Amino acid sequence: MIIKLHLPIIHYARHKVVKVVSPLTLKERVRTDRLVMVLLYVMGIIGAVLFTN
Repeated sequence: MIIKLHLPIIHYARHKVVKVVSPLTLKERVRTDRLVMVLLYVMGIIGAVLFTN
């Protein structure tokens, strides 16, 4: 087993900056929902055209 040394140098070398992710605003959620709905609609049309014959 490897011995873990608790040295201050190692502690500072491994310090990570944590990025805080903010939740989506209502405007961003509505835009994303509209984009997904358009993509699903277009995929449905393409699928209907491809599989009709």
